[in-house]
Formats: sequence, C-alpha cells, structure tokens
Amino acid sequence: MKKAKLVLASVLGLSLLLGGCSGQKTSSEAKDEKGTITLKFFHRWPKEPEKSYFENVVQEFEKQHPNIDIQTEAVLNDSYKEKIRVLLGTNNPPDIYFTWSDQFAYKFVQGNKALDLTSYYKEDTAWSSQLVQNQITPFSFDNKYYGVPWQMDGKSFFYNKDIFAKLNLQPPTTWDEFMKVLEVLKENNYTPIAFGSKATWPISHYIGTLNQRLVDEKTRERDYNPKTGAFTDSGYVEALKKIKELIPYFTENSNSVDHEYARGTFNSGKAGILYAETAEISLVPDVKNLGLFHFPAIEGQKGDSAYLTGAPEGFMVSSQTKHPKEAMEFLKFLTSKEMGEKLVKDVGKYSAVNGTANETNATPIQIEAVNQILNAKQMVPWFDTDVDIEIVDAYLTNTQLMLNGEKTPQEVMKEVQKAADALRASEN
Repeated sequence: MKKAKLVLASVLGLSLLLGGCSGQKTSSEAKDEKGTITLKFFHRWPKEPEKSYFENVVQEFEKQHPNIDIQTEAVLNDSYKEKIRVLLGTNNPPDIYFTWSDQFAYKFVQGNKALDLTSYYKEDTAWSSQLVQNQITPFSFDNKYYGVPWQMDGKSFFYNKDIFAKLNLQPPTTWDEFMKVLEVLKENNYTPIAFGSKATWPISHYIGTLNQRLVDEKTRERDYNPKTGAFTDSGYVEALKKIKELIPYFTENSNSVDHEYARGTFNSGKAGILYAETAEISLVPDVKNLGLFHFPAIEGQKGDSAYLTGAPEGFMVSSQTKHPKEAMEFLKFLTSKEMGEKLVKDVGKYSAVNGTANETNATPIQIEAVNQILNAKQMVPWFDTDVDIEIVDAYLTNTQLMLNGEKTPQEVMKEVQKAADALRASEN
C-alpha cells in the first residue's frame, strides 16, 4: 500500500494533533449569531515575504466581505506535503488549500478531496479568461478543472554577468560548452555551481530536466504513471551520469548544506552559477548584473530543448466545504489582477494572471523570466510532484548517496526500479 494511502488512513489518530487550534469555528459549523461564514485557508508560507502578503490579501478580502472570516494556517514546504494529506482525510479539512500541480493535485482528485470548479470557470469568464491559459492545464483532469493557478514558475540557470565578463565567458548553449565554463570558473577559485542538497528537492529539479532531455516523452509518460512505470530505459542512467559529471563543480559537500545556503553563496559573488527557480530572482539582490540561460542541449538527447522545467502552483477547494461559493469568491480575489500585481511587487513571484508583471512592478530580468515561461514550447512539471512519492523517495535518497560517492547511477536506478515494481503491483 502506498504511503499516501497509509497517511490518509491514519487520520483518526492524527486529526486532533494536526487539525489546527482548538476552539476555532470550522466551516462545517453553521453561521454564527452574526451570520458570519468562517473559511479555513491553508498554505505553505509561514515566513516572509509571503506571510505578510497573504495576511494583507485576507485583510482586504474580509474588509470587502464583512460576512466572511478567513482563518489562515501555514506550515513550511516539506511539512505541508505530509500535513495536507492528513488534514484532507479528516472531517474538518481546510476549505481552501494550496497544492502543487499535476500528479500531486491529481491524488486529491482521485481521492475525492477536491471540488470540481469547472462551472465557476465557465460561468465567470471575465475572471477565468484573465488567467494564463497554459497554467490552468496542470490543474485539469478528465476535461474538468479542479484547481486555480496562483503563481507560475520555471527553472533557469542564473549567472553572474560580472564574473563571466571578468573571465571572458559566454553563457553556454551545449553541454560541452557548459563543462568548459565550469572548469574555467573552478580554475579561478569560484564555486562553479552553487548547489545544496541537504534537503533533497533541488536534486529533483536536475533529475526532472535531464530525464526530459535523455528519455523520449512516451517512455517517460509510461514510467511516471504508477500503474505502468518500470524505469528500465537507459536514458535514466545517462541522466544520472550527467549529474555525476557535475559533482566536482557543485558546492563542496553539497549534502551538508541546503539550497538557501547555496543561493547565499551565489548572491555573495562566490559562485558563478545557480540552477534556480525564476521566482528566486528577488532573493539574489546583491548580484546586480544577473543573467539567465537555458539548460544546455545535450548531444544525442531525445527531448526538446524548447521545453522548460517548471509548473504553476495554485489552490483547490475541499469537496467537503459547506461554503463553495464563498471559497471561490476568495480564490477569485486572490487571483485578481490587482492581487497578482501585488504578488509581483511585494513578493517577487509571478502571478498566473496575464499582464501582472510590467515595468511598474518588475525588473527587466523578472520580465525576461516571465517571458521564458510564456514562450516555452511546453512545461515539464517538477519531478517531485509529477511522480508518485514512492518513486520520489527512492530517486532522491539514492541520488543523495551518489553525490557522496556511495552509489553509482546504475545502483540508484536499481533502487528506483524496485520501488516502481512494488508500486505497480500495488496499483494493479
């Protein structure tokens, strides 16, 4: 049985522990004596600047809707992934909750935890038509819409233009050029690629991109499906070999530092390159001359270089909510143009609402990043939300060991194949 199923089955023992503050009104209760409707809102940003952004959005919404009270709870990324699965299995789930797209969201659809929002999309086209249309697709399943995209994001190599100019380097377009650039950076005492893998999710972004490049799309689709996945294609080993080639150029002992530390190294000018989400541009303010380049093309690759790793993030409404109309009213407000522009200005993230990043609230490099996403031929979802958690765990745990020199690419894939075999057996 899959972990997700075990977690959802464990709600009776955990609901009191994880169900939020005691004594609060819940959406399952009737309106109070003043006719106030209470909605529970759950997201993954307890830290700044997102924390204040959401607080301000909620305050403004409540001001405009005095009959609605929004109760907000937030936990950090890794804790969120576990807690949302538990809370959605209780009798008191959040009315509105954050979700990654694709497979992560689809689990909630399969488990009947997400409300079908199709009618809201169709009835209010003034709202739905302003959303970036290719960002809606990852929240649609069986021709129905179950989520609303809130922000869009893509993966790109950041580089310090001043360092590159000093060393007479150009942004590489091929893997061979990339390796030469890394060697020059290393010879000149820079960390070539700032990389922290203590928390394993940054590993998944390399794996996802390289799998897309080195494994044909039909094979990937089959393997990423838990019912048919086998991961026996040689391209998966080749992808891990490419990561292994980068180890001498990564931050030393990368498994002992996290992504935030690595990003700080790049921000301080000690590293030449950082593979980062474009939403992180605002988090490297000391790199005054920042540039972006795409993941380099690899000789013999089977995947299209015009694809971009990344995916929208958004929100769903619980299928158990007693107030779907009010929950959607809040989501529409959150994904309005005004709140989208505020997101870009105050947080540095890119709203999934058209035209919200412009010269008044974004820098030229941020607008370039938005255009990368809008002009991508197709988006490649984040690997750790595109495949089952069993495959993610096997991949990332063992790749982390490979980074330490404890496993070969072939040995990593043997563990992934074992996990795929067990998952396939449980699904069929």
